[in-house]
Amino acid sequence: MRLARRGFILGGAALLSGCASAVARPEIAAARPPAVPDPMVRIARPPEVITSQLNSTRPLDPRAPVRRELMDRALAALDIHAGRITARDRVYLVDFKKFSGDERLYEVDLHGGAVTLMRTTHGRGSDPSHTGFAQQFSNTPDSYMSSVGAYVTAGASWGAQQGPNVLLDGLEYTNSLARERAIIVHGADYADPAFLAREGKLGRSYGCFSVAHHDLPILRERMGEGRLLFAWA
Repeated sequence: MRLARRGFILGGAALLSGCASAVARPEIAAARPPAVPDPMVRIARPPEVITSQLNSTRPLDPRAPVRRELMDRALAALDIHAGRITARDRVYLVDFKKFSGDERLYEVDLHGGAVTLMRTTHGRGSDPSHTGFAQQFSNTPDSYMSSVGAYVTAGASWGAQQGPNVLLDGLEYTNSLARERAIIVHGADYADPAFLAREGKLGRSYGCFSVAHHDLPILRERMGEGRLLFAWA
């Protein structure tokens, strides 16, 4: 697997980079600082295609949405946590830098290079003003914040409150209390396309990776047990 993964990194590194440097103009003395979203202003979003099934699967290419830093950290986590991550055919990535209404949950096929895009929520404590952007993270119980870092899937389960779900175990100090906090992958009305179409962004969880109800069955089956879910901002 080390050779296959190394080949995946070398072959896909250039494809995963979506950043380009702008040419500086001589008359500009300094670059403007990046704009910071005002949490009190509702952000207008262009209309997006919302399907009634898992979003499109396509090969990784220069237009692929996976940030290189996110992918690099996830691939490093495969080696760091090799003893816990026993299924290494695909990984699940969550890009908390992205807006909640965007596709920011990715299933990446490490053998074939295909990526499936979905949407997922963040915790209400991570976005207290409900801007649609996660701004802070915590591993503290009752913080209602999302946690970043490497998780390992612990198999399909069923809960009295959330119904069908996927259990997660946190592998790092940033998410080590995931099981105690009941941080899971589950379906939620506030992650469904109808909610997004009405509100312009997804709702917020208590820290779980909530997904649309129609995405959960296939995702629950494919995540299984022993696979990496890596969340970062």
